[in-house]
Amino acid sequence: MPIGLRLCSERMSIELRHLRCFLAIAEEGNVTRAAARLHLTQPAVSRTLAALEKHLGVRLVDRSTHHLALTAEGRAFHDRAAAAVAAFDTALDPARLRHRPLRLGHAWSAFGPYTTPLLRRWQREHPETPLELLRIDDRTAGLVRGEVDAALLRGPVDAPGLATEELATESRVAAVATDSALASRTSLTLADLAGETVVLNTVSGTTTPALWPARHRPAATLTVGNTDDWLTAIAAGRGVGVSSASTAAMHPHPGVTYRPLPDAPPVHVLLAWRDATPHPATHLLVTLAKEITRT
Repeated sequence: MPIGLRLCSERMSIELRHLRCFLAIAEEGNVTRAAARLHLTQPAVSRTLAALEKHLGVRLVDRSTHHLALTAEGRAFHDRAAAAVAAFDTALDPARLRHRPLRLGHAWSAFGPYTTPLLRRWQREHPETPLELLRIDDRTAGLVRGEVDAALLRGPVDAPGLATEELATESRVAAVATDSALASRTSLTLADLAGETVVLNTVSGTTTPALWPARHRPAATLTVGNTDDWLTAIAAGRGVGVSSASTAAMHPHPGVTYRPLPDAPPVHVLLAWRDATPHPATHLLVTLAKEITRT
């Protein structure tokens, strides 16, 4: 009978040790030597092989000669068993885990003015682990969904299972249409914006009407789903916006003018990662990010 995928069936009773035993027998050509290699007794090796053959329903080893040889089915199964064991060993190799790419998500503005220094220093100091910067329009920049290993986030994060480290704070700015009267001012206040339609990025942004004191809450809001649509709406004169200072540097737009908003509270910049399953290089990223903000 052909060798199918019965190792993954509901009646599965075969373990990795059965595959290692079979491979040792195939490579040594002798049960006694295979037993010595595996630090097992000869009867234990014979029983393990027999259990594997019974599960598969085929004879894997020809026992008719003193020097054991694989049957046709054994030769076919050998490559699959070797691939399975190699994949398992690779998956649990700490060195290989450290060298897989570290995916760093962000919803907008990345690490602000520290973005380029972070990427350059990481490449120079940790070339064995590529750092991939990914923009994902989501409140946790894809971290909760498992799309990234860590994320640069702004504002409070209340998603369960995440660990965070505060890296910096950023002052807030107002974003207004370049041809508007507000753009002629050197700075603005929350009260100046209260009479305007406020454009809110409700998917990944940090600004809500609660930013304003109760007596100065905006009368109208316009919701969008990402930074690009936010900028487009403001440039078109459909409303004004509030964001962090790094947005002005990372997202310039010919139709949008940014002005300081000194009476608005600052935005906290965090590095977040999944607490239970961090990437092996997460601690290196935290250390480097904190060092860059200090210098």
